[in-house]
Order: sequence, then structure tokens, then C-alpha cells
Amino acid sequence: MKLKALLRTRVWISSILALVFVLSPALPGIAADKSSASDVNTKVAGAGNEVNVSQSSEPYYSDVLERWKQQGFVSTHTGKITIPGSRTAGKSVDASTSVGSYNGKNDVLIWGAVKDEWIEYELDVTQGGLYNIELSYHPFIDSKNRKPVALNLSMDGTNAFVESKSIELYRHWKDKYPIRKDDKGDEVRPMSEDISGWLSWELRDMSGSYIDPLLWYLSPGKHKVRLAGSDPMAIESITFKAPTVTEDYKTVRSQQPSKVPPVQAEPITIEAERVQWKNSSSIQLAYDTDIASVPYELGKITFNTLDGERWASGNQEVSWSFEAPENGYYKIAMRSQQAFTSNRSSFRSIMINGKIPFSELKQYRFLYATGWKGIALSDDQNKPYEFYLQKGTNTISMRVTQAPMQPISLELGNIVNDFFKLSGELKTMTGGVDDSNRTWDLKRDLPGFIDYLSAVKDKMNAIRQQLEQINKRPDAVSQGMVTIGKDIESLLKNPNEIPYQAGRLVTIQGKVAELNKQLSFQPLQLDQIYVVPIEKAFPKMEATLFESVKGSIVTFFNSFKSKGKLSQMDDQVLNVWMLRGRDYVNLLQGLSDEMFTTQTGIKVKVNLLPDDKLLLLMNAAGISPDVALGLPQDLPFDYAIRNGMYNLKEFPDFDTLFKRFSPGSMTPFYFDGGYYGVPETQSAQIMYYRKDIMQNLGLQVPNTWDDLYKILPVLQQNGMNFSTMEHNAFFQQNGADYITKDGSRTGLNSDKGFDAFKKWTDLQNKYAVDQRVDSFFQRFRTGSIPIGVADLNTYLQLTVAAPELNGWWGVAPIPGVKQEDGTVARWLGGLGSGMQSAAILKNSKKTKESWEFVKWWTSAEAQERFGNDLETLNGVQFRWYTSNLDAFMKLPWKADDTKAILEQWRWYREVPNVPGSYMMDREILNAWNRTVVDGINYRSSLETAVKEIDREITRKMQEFHYVDGNGNVVHSLNLPTINKPWEGVDKYVK
Repeated sequence: MKLKALLRTRVWISSILALVFVLSPALPGIAADKSSASDVNTKVAGAGNEVNVSQSSEPYYSDVLERWKQQGFVSTHTGKITIPGSRTAGKSVDASTSVGSYNGKNDVLIWGAVKDEWIEYELDVTQGGLYNIELSYHPFIDSKNRKPVALNLSMDGTNAFVESKSIELYRHWKDKYPIRKDDKGDEVRPMSEDISGWLSWELRDMSGSYIDPLLWYLSPGKHKVRLAGSDPMAIESITFKAPTVTEDYKTVRSQQPSKVPPVQAEPITIEAERVQWKNSSSIQLAYDTDIASVPYELGKITFNTLDGERWASGNQEVSWSFEAPENGYYKIAMRSQQAFTSNRSSFRSIMINGKIPFSELKQYRFLYATGWKGIALSDDQNKPYEFYLQKGTNTISMRVTQAPMQPISLELGNIVNDFFKLSGELKTMTGGVDDSNRTWDLKRDLPGFIDYLSAVKDKMNAIRQQLEQINKRPDAVSQGMVTIGKDIESLLKNPNEIPYQAGRLVTIQGKVAELNKQLSFQPLQLDQIYVVPIEKAFPKMEATLFESVKGSIVTFFNSFKSKGKLSQMDDQVLNVWMLRGRDYVNLLQGLSDEMFTTQTGIKVKVNLLPDDKLLLLMNAAGISPDVALGLPQDLPFDYAIRNGMYNLKEFPDFDTLFKRFSPGSMTPFYFDGGYYGVPETQSAQIMYYRKDIMQNLGLQVPNTWDDLYKILPVLQQNGMNFSTMEHNAFFQQNGADYITKDGSRTGLNSDKGFDAFKKWTDLQNKYAVDQRVDSFFQRFRTGSIPIGVADLNTYLQLTVAAPELNGWWGVAPIPGVKQEDGTVARWLGGLGSGMQSAAILKNSKKTKESWEFVKWWTSAEAQERFGNDLETLNGVQFRWYTSNLDAFMKLPWKADDTKAILEQWRWYREVPNVPGSYMMDREILNAWNRTVVDGINYRSSLETAVKEIDREITRKMQEFHYVDGNGNVVHSLNLPTINKPWEGVDKYVK
């Protein structure tokens, strides 16, 4: 259903405006080089990165492939073209390429990319048709390169489909054995090591959404293929070939030997956790307490299974090897658990000796079931498939595939876009204001809107039915669709009320996006794999009822046996409590034993602190560690004012340690002349921008807030906007002090404070920035907010979860305020939760040893090692935001991006803590609501907030005897003043 009348008019006007803005910046480039208009390389101001801009948005692969097939393009041809990696036809200006020998192969391309670069190859096609592309490559292996090699592949200057922007070439990893045990006899999760050599990979979409490798149509004649990326590797060759045809089981079985004697051998058992290789280091081992899981040791942590929740997405693949004793036919089964998501099926592509033997194994279904089940690879009649194996070494590989869910996912994505369009039309009509005094007639005021929303509801219902057919039963996602359908029905019952609750459309849009995200989760846990001669029975794969009951009882009573109580302190060692997960604790324990104890002779015991409140309770009971790690940044101050933390400034070499950190990151740990903690991690706020959208609109990345105000009208005319902002940047950059020097009251009650508050609220009141954004990541991904400010978590989200944007987004320092000397002040902190900290407890009897540990733990050597090991163990999404600058630079960040991050780091300045300052953020937000939502004068709003903040600070300062009963300052806190950017980054950023 299409919107009519007014809707059509608005769409037409928007299209004309968009066309003007798209074409105006492109025309000079076209005029300059008419022969290659689609290959114009332009620059985004402030980025310095060369990017190739496609003049139109790319469709999905499924749509393109269907169109190619309708046009008669076939894959049944004999064409095959292999291009040596060394035979490049072009490259970007600064591409780091050379030709030479690499790990046993000669005359290969060695591409040491450190920033966005590209290389090109020419090929001459004699047979037109659909081609697979296969690369023979070798990723670089070092501490800076651990993630898959990401590529953007374009053909003749354009991306044929959106998935071609996000191709990944994977590494091979293997867990280190034997597994180390701790002092309790529990196994410690092993690290993975990169065992990548020369590898071959038929290019697939990164998310695993299609059954087969990707195809490209090549017409007869000459073509150029461009590979763009920033990950180093060596390339032996690129091969273009017809796709392999995989027959069904019946056909394959009929073509195999018929007169084969039965295999006279015992069943082969493969321990699933003992992989030959895995293509992601984040695929981990797990320990399972089921009595039938092997190996099993009562009361001990034994990593006896392959973790199903970590082997659940993308193209994650695992391979096992085994020895077949004879030529002959075998059947395969596995002891598996698929109980992670209620009623949801998981799918795997299963390969024997590197190839899918028949089509039924392209997307083999593992039905939801509670507990462990023995699953034989079987047909629809539960008859096990027969696999012909040669004597000797063979392999079984299983790869996650999202293919059955791909049509559903695309449709849900379209519905997200539908809600975005509906929300945009509603906002255009209402001006973004929920005016309760206005009467609406939606059919008259916005023709077609109600019909469109009703059509979306019907579409959602059809998708739900399709999903239930795939799953064979309703699941959480389909039930979520039912709930969303009811939400839409409630809106349609009173359509004229919709303009008063426009936020509900945004909420529903977020729900649909979340359901879509859940579809990509395909977990499967494995304990053992069995390869059995077809005449023999499978080993017992499930525990009997008696064994299950017995195991449950034993596990239940064993759970009462406490291991490693925090109260069990060892006076002979340095006791360290860590407020992080078990893997973090085990990793630090191993690192301490290997590095710190070896260097100093001081033994360390690292315990897991599950809740920071336990630190207070244990301390009150006279039990406390020597060192606490992972603490929220305000907690050391809260303990310091109560004499619970040790003043680190009392150590003679404190000033040396202080220089490791940005001065602005130390202010939350300051109290009354001392410092009571140091930052372990530090998350910067940086600006993200879409290179493609900014260039197509002819916009430069803003350097100051005035620059931003100039581009906002262009963004908004094209249905886009900037992200919401916190108050921190506006107050700090405009010279307003949150707290006065003596700490007795807020400093916002000043001309600079009122001016900064007005500039902050003007974002909504004057410049029409959205009042709220449910998910900046999702809005940035869709392009509705192509530029905005967010923390480093968004950086990793975009890297891991937005593959289609690979190479099309960048980062820059946040906008600032130009000073009289021409510099741009970009002061900003982590917004109250940007750091985790380390501190020494006042009750510690080992303060000297504790100080040695803190110095070692925050050193560049320890932080680099911990960060790299953590990322290897868990994947890129667990990147360690170390506060040690030297260690930060050795972690695997992109070189171009670190420049922007460090430039913002230069201006990092947290708000100091004083008694009662916890009221600050709450009251400032209340003032914002009064001004932006309720329309109250900005000055009156902030004055009300100032009174509330000052009242609470005064009350708490009196409690701790820094202010007397009359409100006079008895003792000044003398807060530190930081008014110069940190020069510590100068050695990395000039």
C-alpha cells in the first residue's frame, strides 16, 4: 500500500532535494573525468581517507541473483580464470604492496595494509556467466592482526550487491593443550593460537545468510576487480570459476562404490572440544555438568564440550580430524545440546574432507530439545546417511549458516524501514511536537498513513507464519511478532491519537530490529562426534533416567561446597579482588604468576568479586583485599571520604605512575590533596560519520559546533539528523565549572554555565536534533543518523555487527569551540562511567607489595599482554580499553582511527568528585527536561537545578565537616585544575 496525496507530494519534494544534493558535489568530478564517472575518488574533509563512492545504493545479493537468473545468465559453463596475486593492474596511492616470497610460496603479493587501501586486477572473460571467486591467501600473524581480513570487493567500479562490501577471509585457530589447572584443580580456559598458513576460501557473505558462495556475473570482455581493505595479507592467486554443483543424497549414493565389504572396526569417538582448527578465536570450550559429558570430574571445572553460545553466528566453522581404519561406509552422529533458545532450530553446513557431500547437508537442521540428545545425520525417515570414506586421515567440518532465516531477516529489515518512514512522515506533520491541544484527523491530514500501517501489520503476520514453518513450531521471535501486531492494532483502534504518541512507532521499530537480531543466533553445543561402520550400533549418547537423576542429585549437593570464599584470606600472598568475569580473573592469575611473581617474588591470589557492594560489606566485617580491580570510577572516592582507601600519593614514586595517564582521567580519584585510585580502562567519546552519505551530500566533517549547525539543515532536508548529546561537552568546552575550586557548591551558576546550558538545549529547541535516540548504532547503520557522537563500544559494534559498512564509515574528534589562539577545545570526559579503576584498601598490611602490583598491572607491558590475550580468547568485541597510552597503541586498532581517538584523548577531562556531587547529573537532566520538553525558560530551569545541587553538596559537606552549620567553608578541598590538553599524546599524534 502506498501513501497518497500529501505523502506522495512530500516524497516527490524530498526526492528532488536529495537529487540536487547528490548531484551537486558529484558534477565537478564527472566533468573532470568523463571516462570513469563511477570511479571518482574524493575525500571527506577532516578524514584524510580515500574512498570509492558508488552513486547508487546497492541491492541485496538475493535480489541481484534472481534478476541475473531471469536475464538468462547461467553458471553452467566451463570458464575458469586464475590471476596470480602479484599481477596487480593498479593500486591506491599509499598502498603498501610488494612482490616476493612469503611462508614457502614465491612470487606472491605481500600487502601490508595499515589503513584503507585498494588493489586492482584485470581479467579477460571469454565465457560470460555467473562465477565464484576463490582466494588463496595468507593473513599476517602477529599481535596487531587477530581479526579476519575484511575486504570490499567491487567489479568495474561498483559493488554488485551490498554483501560484496563486507567479505571476510578467516584465520585458523587452535586451543593450546595441555590445559592449565589452578590451585583448586579446576581447568583454566585455554588460549587460542593462530595457526593460519596458506588458506583458500570461496567468497561468502559475512553473515552466512546464503547456502552457497557468492556469485558475480561477468560478461565476455575485460573487467577490473578491486579489493579494498585495511588488513594485511599475502595473496597467491584469485580464481574465477563456475560454482560446484552439489547433488542430492540419492544421486550421490548411487554414484558411489556398490560392492564394498562391511568395515570391521570399532566406532570412532571424537571429543568435540579437541578441534583440528576453528576459524574464530571466540569459539570457546565450555564445561558441562551433565553426568554423561566426557570427560567428567565431580566438583571440578573440566572443559569437556564446545560452547554452543560462542559458536552461533556468521560463518563460524570448526573442523575435526580422525583416522578411518578401512575403506568403506560409515554413519555419523553426535552428542549435542540445542536448548539455548526455546523452540528455535539451529542450522549447520556439514562438510566431509572440505566439501559438502550432498545437498541435504548444506543447511542441516538441529531441532530445539531440552538436555543432551544423540543426533544421527539422517534423512526425513530417520535413516542415517551413509558416507564413503577412504582409509586414513579424514575431516569433518561444521559451519554456522543463517540461510533458512535469510528471507525472514530481509523482510524484518524492510519493516524496520517502513516504521522509519512512517515515523518520519508523522514527525513532518507534527513538527516533532506532541501538542495535546491540537486535534488531528489522520485520514485527512496524512492520507494513506493508516492504510500503510495496516499493511505493515499484515506483512508482519505473514512473516510470522513463514518463520513458524521454518522452525516447525512457534518460538520467541514469532511470539514477539504477535505482540508487535497487537501493538499496531491498538494504534489503529484510535488512529487520531497516534500523533500524540509518535514515540510508540519508534519503540515498535526497535522491537522489530531486536527480533531481527535474535534470528542470527544459531547456537549448538557438542560433546562428542561418532563415526561408526554402518553395520554397527552407535555408542550410548544419552544418560539413562537413573543416571540423569543421580547426576542431578550429586550436582545439587556439590553446589553447596564453596570454592574460593572471599572470606578465606591467605596472609602469605597478596590478595587481589577483581570485579569482572571469571575469564578475566583466570587470565590475570596466569599473567601474574608468569610475569609479576617471577619478577618480584610476590605471590598473588586473584579472586572474583561478583558485586562491588560486597566490598563494603566485607570491609565492614574486617575482611578486605589488598588490591581491588575493576571498580566503578566513583567508588574509590566514596571509600576515600570514609577513610577506606589508601592515599597513593604517599608513595615516593607516585608522580612517575601519574604520568602514565591523562591528567583529566585522574580527577575522579582526587580527594583532599590525595589520589585514591588509578584508571585501568578509559573509554573515549568520539564522532562517527558515514563517508558515503557525507560525500553524496557534499558535506564536510564538522570541526566546531558552528560547522555542525551549518550542515544540520542539509541533513534534515534529506530526512537525517545528528545524534543526541550529553551536557558534558557543552559545559566543559565553554568554560563552565561543574564544581567550584573549594568543592563547596556547583560552578554552573555563572554566565558561562547558563550560556553552555542554552547551547546544549538549543540542539533540540533551535536546531531540531531528536530529543532521544533509542539506538545510535541502528540509526547510524540505516543512515538516518549519518553522523554523531558515541563511545568506543559503538566502534566495536560497527566493526563486528555492521559488515555492510566496511570502509564506509570513519571516526573523528568531537566538534569543539574555537579559542582565541585558533585551537579548538574539545573537552569531554567518559560521562561518568568511562573508566574502571584499581585501588589499594586502607586495611591492607601489604601496602608496599600492593603498590608494586598496581605499578606492574598498569604498565604498558602488562596491559598490552592482557589486552591481546583477552581479545584472542573472546574475539574483537572484547577489546580492552586500556588507560595506558603506550599499551593502547599496541592493541589492534586501525592506524587512521587511532589518530582521531588520541586527538580526543588529548582533551579528556572527567568531572571531579565532592560529597553530594552524585546529585549533579540527575538535576541537570531534570533541567533539560524542563526546558526542552516542558518549554520552561533555560535560565529558570538551570537555576532550579543549581539550588538542588548546592543543597545536597552543602548537606554532605557538613556531614564530613568541610562546611560548618552556617554554610561556611571550614576546609577547602582545593580541587585540581586542568586547563591544558594532555601533551602525552604528542609522541603519537602531532
